[in-house]
Formats: sequence, structure tokens, C-alpha cells
Amino acid sequence: MKYIHRTIEPSVNEGVATFPCIAVTGPRQSGKSTLLIETLKGYNYVTLDDPITREQAIADPQLLLDSLGTKVIIDEIQLAPQILSYIKVRVDSRRAVKGQYVFTGSQQFSLIKNLGDSLAGRIGLYDLLPFSIDELGKAAPQKTVTESFVHAALRGLYPELVTDAAIKSERWFGSYVQTYLERDVRSIYNIGNLRDFQRFMQLLAGRIGQLLNLSSFASDLGVSVSTIKSWLSILEAGRIIYLLPPYYNNLGKRVTKAPKAYFLDIGLVCYLTGIRDRTHLLQGPLSGPLFENFCIQETVKHYSNAGQRPPLYYLRTSNGLEADLLIERAHQELISVEIKISKTPAPAMAAPLIRLKKTFDKLPMRQSFLVSLSERSIQLATDVKAVPLDVFLQQL
Repeated sequence: MKYIHRTIEPSVNEGVATFPCIAVTGPRQSGKSTLLIETLKGYNYVTLDDPITREQAIADPQLLLDSLGTKVIIDEIQLAPQILSYIKVRVDSRRAVKGQYVFTGSQQFSLIKNLGDSLAGRIGLYDLLPFSIDELGKAAPQKTVTESFVHAALRGLYPELVTDAAIKSERWFGSYVQTYLERDVRSIYNIGNLRDFQRFMQLLAGRIGQLLNLSSFASDLGVSVSTIKSWLSILEAGRIIYLLPPYYNNLGKRVTKAPKAYFLDIGLVCYLTGIRDRTHLLQGPLSGPLFENFCIQETVKHYSNAGQRPPLYYLRTSNGLEADLLIERAHQELISVEIKISKTPAPAMAAPLIRLKKTFDKLPMRQSFLVSLSERSIQLATDVKAVPLDVFLQQL
């Protein structure tokens, strides 16, 4: 199978040249191991998914590290975090040497905590998500943004699904969810009833882009609000979802302060909600939220692939005035974004962004975009431009 070069590669290479260690996190099956093996030639590779290697890492870490040499990729490091204290000693003995150890992991929170405790100041952190639309274009060229959206929704953007057309996506996602529940969730967290957790994932998929109402989820599932908070943290840690925070810097009580949840692959959303065909996708009740999720997941990938933390927010006032996305740039300048599943943007669609700018005239909103399924850019108003998603990402 041909390797598809990943956009994050320059960031990873820069990290290896800068830090003694780096870690690449991301959801299971996002291509972390393949990326590192293909990019970092000359490194020895070992995975702690192998029970024999994992046992050695726990029982005799010094012997294992001696056998691996001085440039090593250690896959799924969260399965034997005890080895990190031994790695720290070795790194400190050769502190000036860059790129000694490279780690991967599928559970971001526990992994970063362990790495932070053991290797603070010695490690660079990177996040690899499923294929972006740019990477999709390298593997399976799409003629339009609409076709990219349809592919992402009905097929998914995990590398294996993109590069192997023989795989049935519905069966793959079924196996993926089961593997995620059994291996990542049950093995690491005291989750309780896995069936309730899976129901929560399905409910969340049906409410993408909505304000998170924890009490509503708790009532629907018959669990406590604290359990819902814990489950959200688990999904965020596994890079299954992205929590988009509200922007309320110095804006007082008139803005909403609950986050919104988006999945980082809308193919998984469509699997969980039963959307299987193009008509249901483009004309069904979730068409707008799915396109919004698609645009936000691709914006998150844009920043993650550049080795940056996504500076993303949304803004909603108590009377319903809203920007689907606010992007904070240098000097606190803001880009405001409205997302519409339309192929024919009209000037009237710019009205919410214009009103938002007038309402918050002290905010430094320098640019406003309407992102839609249109294939060309159109000036809707003096300060508002309608652009296709790929053009929008190039502006960031």
C-alpha cells in the first residue's frame, strides 16, 4: 500500500531536531506509527501493544532500553508508563542530543500527564488526526468541496479507509467503536456500563454543534451529571471529540459560556447516527450540523498539522446572535466565521456576521468569512466574503 505523506511531517521533523524527545498523540488508527516509521528513518521501532515487549518494559526496562539503542520509536507508551523514569535518566545523561526517543499514544490526557511528570522541559507534543481534505486529495482526489464532504461523511477520513477501497466502512467503524470501548476505555478508565457509554456516544453524535447540556444527557441516560462530565473527558482524551469553547473575554454576562462538542471524524458521526447515503446526508435533518462539524474538524487539523494548539472559539449572545467559529490570531485579532451548507451564498447570509461586528465593535474582528459548499469565492458585503472550505483554510 502506497504511503500518503502527511502534512504534519515538517513539524515532526522540526520537533526531532529541537527536543530530546517528542510524542505524537491522536486517536487509534490515525496513522501515528506509519507516519513515524516512514518519516524517521534510522530509528528502531517497538510497540507496547505486543504483550511480550510490554512485559519486558515493566519487568526489566533497563534491558529493553539497552537493546533498542539511542534512537527509538516507542509505540503506545501509555501501556507501560513506568519506563519513562528510566528514559528520563538516559535523556538527562545526553541532554544536548536531540531526537533520542519518540513516543506515540492514543490516550492524550493520561499520556501527557505521565510525560509531563517525567519529561517536563525535554519533550515536544504533536497531535495527529485522521486525514485532512488536503491529504484526502493526495490519496483519492475529489473534484469539489461537496465531494470531499460526501467522502468524509460516508466513508470517513481514517487512513485505512481512504487508502483501501475494499474495506466496508460500516463494518470498519463497528469494529473501531468496539475496539475503542474494549481496549482504550475499559482498560484505562473505570467506566461502568459500556452499553450506556456507547449510547452516550450515539446521543452526542446526534447533537453535534449544539450547546452541551449535561443535565439533558444525564436525564436521557439515567446517570449523574458528573458521569457525563467524565465520559466527555474520556472522548476528548481519545481524540474522538473536540470541545469548542465559547469566547467570552471581557464580554460580560450576555454571552453563552457552555462549550459545543464536535467529532474529529464525521464518518464516525454518520456511522453512529445511521446516515448511509448521499441524499440523507445532504438533505436530512443533520445536513447542516454535519457540514459545520466537517468545517470545524478540518480547521482543527489545520492547526494540529502545523504543530499548533487550535485557537478556536465560538460566540453566541443571550439573544441568539452567533458566530459559528472565532479564530484568534496574533495581537488578539479575530476572524469570524459563519458556516452554511449552501452552494449559492447570498448577501443576506452575511447579516449575522455584520450584526455581530456592530454589536461587539470593540472586538478586533478583522476578517469575516462565510464557508459554504460553493466552489468559488464571492464578496457578500464589504467585510464578509463567501469562500469554499479549502480556500478558507489557506487564509489561516
